[in-house]
Amino acid sequence: MPVARNPYARQSNMMNQYQNTKIQQAKPEELTLMLYDGAIKFCNIAIMGLEKEDEKKFTTYLLKVENIIDYLNNTLDMKYPVAKDFENVYNYLMKRLVEADLHREQSLEIMNEVNKHIHTMRDTWVEAIKISRGQAPAPQTVQAGA
Repeated sequence: MPVARNPYARQSNMMNQYQNTKIQQAKPEELTLMLYDGAIKFCNIAIMGLEKEDEKKFTTYLLKVENIIDYLNNTLDMKYPVAKDFENVYNYLMKRLVEADLHREQSLEIMNEVNKHIHTMRDTWVEAIKISRGQAPAPQTVQAGA
């Protein structure tokens, strides 16, 4: 009896190869950006798990967010003064992620807070990349009376 072949297997394999090449060729600052993107993606999936009362999905993706934040924290270059600020934020996020795991009645609120902080850090990182590449950051608009 012939084995049924997955028509999407080749496409999936090509996508994996593309992702691996993209990661291998990325500059360190781009890898950090990819990690922030991954943390945001996994945070959103964990939130969906909470909303759908899917305990396994929530726990699985909460752990993925924790792993990324832990990696970012452990790879900080402490010779730069700003690294201490990043370390403080990462430690706070880890504390909140543990609280989200332990206090399910507050998990959704905590995960939304963590997601917001990760978005802010990602946006800050994007601006830092632009500055390091000699590009001006996006101008801030100030409204009269605001």
